[in-house]
Amino acid sequence: MSRSAHPAGPRHADVLPEGHYFAPPADLNALDPKVWARTVTRTDTGAVSVGGLDVGALAEEFGTPAYVLDESDFRARCRAWHQAFGGEADVFYAGKAFLSRAVVRWLHEEGLNLDVCSAGELATALAAGMPAERIALHGNNKSTEEIRRAVEAGVGRIVLDSFQEIVRVAHIAERLGKRQRVQIRVTVGVEAHTHEFIATAHEDQKFGIALAGGQAAEAVRRALKLDGLELIGIHSHIGSQIFDMAGFEVSARRVVQLLADIRDEHGVELPEIDLGGGLGIAYTSDDDPREPHEIAASLTSIVTRECQAAGLAVPRISVEPGRAIVGPTAFTLYEVGTVKVLEGLRTYVSVDGGMSDNIRTALYDAEYSVSLVSRASDAEPMLVRVVGKHCESGDIVVRDAFLPADVAPGDLIAVPATGAYCRSMASNYNHALRPPVVAVNDGAARVIVRRETEEDLMRLDVG
Repeated sequence: MSRSAHPAGPRHADVLPEGHYFAPPADLNALDPKVWARTVTRTDTGAVSVGGLDVGALAEEFGTPAYVLDESDFRARCRAWHQAFGGEADVFYAGKAFLSRAVVRWLHEEGLNLDVCSAGELATALAAGMPAERIALHGNNKSTEEIRRAVEAGVGRIVLDSFQEIVRVAHIAERLGKRQRVQIRVTVGVEAHTHEFIATAHEDQKFGIALAGGQAAEAVRRALKLDGLELIGIHSHIGSQIFDMAGFEVSARRVVQLLADIRDEHGVELPEIDLGGGLGIAYTSDDDPREPHEIAASLTSIVTRECQAAGLAVPRISVEPGRAIVGPTAFTLYEVGTVKVLEGLRTYVSVDGGMSDNIRTALYDAEYSVSLVSRASDAEPMLVRVVGKHCESGDIVVRDAFLPADVAPGDLIAVPATGAYCRSMASNYNHALRPPVVAVNDGAARVIVRRETEEDLMRLDVG
C-alpha cells in the first residue's frame, strides 16, 4: 500500500498528512512475496498456509498470538548470504534480531557465524553447539563477567567499544593466559537514512570510538601495545533498515583510510574489516530491499577500490545481517477480538496481542502490512488501525492498513516480516504472556520457543 492521493477517499478514511490517503491495493487477498515468507500462499479454500500448513490449524494447535517462522525460508536466506560472497567474507548473523537454540543450530548447519551481545546470547550460542571460534561478542558496555566467559570459551573475536574496554579485555585475557582476538568499533560520522534511535555511526551516540579527533587512532595505539590483545581489524556499523548503499561507501572509505594510517604509523596491515549490518527488508510493498548477491558485490567493490587507491592489501570483509535473514521469514498470527467503527474518523481492529509482542510501531513508528488470513473476502477495502489489548493509547500494531470491510471478531489476521526484533523485544506488559515461536517446515510444525505460562510469571514473583 502506498501513501498517495485518493480523491474519492476510502471507507472510514483517516485524515493523513498533507491531505493524502492510502491507496487500497488492487486485491486484498493477494500476498506480496516481498513481505511474506517464501512458502506462504493462499490456498483454494481462501485461507493462508505456510510450509504446507493452514494458519487455522496452527492457531488451533498453538494458540494466538504466535510468531510463525518458515524454517526453509530462514535456511535459504542463510545460504544466500553465505554464497553471495563466494567464501571470501565472513557472515555473522546478528543474534539480537532473534535467537534460540534451534536458530543457532540452523546457522551452524548453513555455515554462518554468530554475533552476540550479552551473556544470555552467548550462553544460548554455546548451549546449541556453535563453535566458540565462530562467535563474536559485541556490545557497548560488556561486564567483566561477560568478557571473562567469552575469553574462557575462546570466542573468535571481541569488538572493543571504548578505551576502558581495551584495558578490561586485555587484563582478563592476560589473567587467563590467553591472547584475545579483537576488533575496534569506530564511529565514522555517517548519517544513515533511518530512525534516530537506530542510526549508529554519527558521533553523538553511545556506540564505538570516534574517528574524529584522532580517538580511533589512539585506541589502535593502546590495543597494539597490550600483550593480551591481538588486534585483527576495524569494525563499523552505520545503522539499521538501510536501503541506500551510499552510506556504506562513505563508511568503507573512512575505515580504509584508518587502515592506511595504521600501516603508516605502525607498519601493520590489519587483516579484517567488519562493515556491520543494518540492511533493510520489506515491511510494506513500498520497500525495495536489495538481494544478498547485490549487496556482496557492492561492498566488495567498494572495499577493493578503496584499498587499491590506498595501496593496501584487501582485508577480509565481515558483515552482520540479522533482520535481513530472519525478518521476512516470520509473521505474527492474531485473532481479532473487536472491530470498533468511529464514523468519520477511523476503524479500530483489536487483536489479542499488541505492543507486548511488537513494540517497534510504538518505539520507531515502524510500518507494517496486515492481511486477513483465515479466509478470503470480496468485501470492499476498509482503512483500519490494528491495535492491541494493552492499557496504552500507543498500543498500535499497524498504524494504517486496509482490511476487508467484513473483518469480524474471530477472524485470523497476520502481520508479516515480524521475525526480527519482535520476539527479542517482547515484554510482559500488563502481565501478558509472551507468544511462542512456531517453526514450520515441509508440512510439520514444532515449537522452538514455547508460550509463557502464568506459572512462569509466578516463578519469578518471589514476594
